[in-house]
Amino acid sequence: MAHVLAFEKPVVELVSRVRELRELASSDARLAPELKRLEEKAAKLAREMFSKLEPMQKVQLSRHPNRPYTLDYLGRLFDDFVELSGDRYFAEDASLVGGLARYHDRSVVVIGHQKGRSTRENMVRNFGMPNPEGYRKAIRLYELADRFRLPVLAFVDTPGAFPGIEAEERGQAEAIAHAIEVMARIGVPVVTTVIGEGGSGGALALGIGNRVLMLEFSYYSVITPEGCAAILWKDGALAPRAAERLKITAPDLLELGCVDAIVDEPPGGAHQDHDDAARRLDRALWEALVSLDGLSPEELTLDRYQRFRRLGSFVA
Repeated sequence: MAHVLAFEKPVVELVSRVRELRELASSDARLAPELKRLEEKAAKLAREMFSKLEPMQKVQLSRHPNRPYTLDYLGRLFDDFVELSGDRYFAEDASLVGGLARYHDRSVVVIGHQKGRSTRENMVRNFGMPNPEGYRKAIRLYELADRFRLPVLAFVDTPGAFPGIEAEERGQAEAIAHAIEVMARIGVPVVTTVIGEGGSGGALALGIGNRVLMLEFSYYSVITPEGCAAILWKDGALAPRAAERLKITAPDLLELGCVDAIVDEPPGGAHQDHDDAARRLDRALWEALVSLDGLSPEELTLDRYQRFRRLGSFVA
């Protein structure tokens, strides 16, 4: 059964009608004018409704189980993907996928968090929360990219690193810190995109990019709204209040300079049309990557350093 959030029902119903009419129009050209009219109406309604969403509602959209994940984008944007598994220390971590691929006929290293759609898949993917071995796999891929001068394209979608005791026993904090350090110093272009949830250090280990993009209804934060509310006010039910004060949505983070561009999503959100979401991301991703062409390894590292040094600066 399709998962529909209460506030998106009117848009979902209209998008469903557009989808049905599109299928009919493929075999009957007479329906084309009606299809165009309905598509325009759906887009207008979605923009009007979703422009008024509260921060917590955007967080809900970022967690939507039908939202495209890293492997969904991989299948649409990249060719000849070869997955590399294991951290060469302890184990394979399926919550973080990565490997070599071709992007617009360029060899690249791709890495991203991966959630599951069913309970069984989420058990395998650990709900997109990597253990230390996931971040050590990321380090392995970063160093491989640096060795062969391949751009890194990273996709962030995690509520956070796995907080279990066994993860701490195997050095979770050290693995994240090491991943951040290696990603910061590699001499290749790095473009990071927050495609869903961007939670805490678990996200930042893939977030040290020369360019950081953010999908329209994703969020990026030091802590989840529920966790923040539980710490500050001892009540997780106050998560909407925390989401508003944390400034974790795309427009806030663009204004603060934490991200470089917002990628618009299809009417009703990326989960309504994976193909359209991928096309929109492709344009922004390619533009960001091309903007880094011509920079030397030293210039790329310095560019990344200066970008993060600017965060938090203000004029009194």
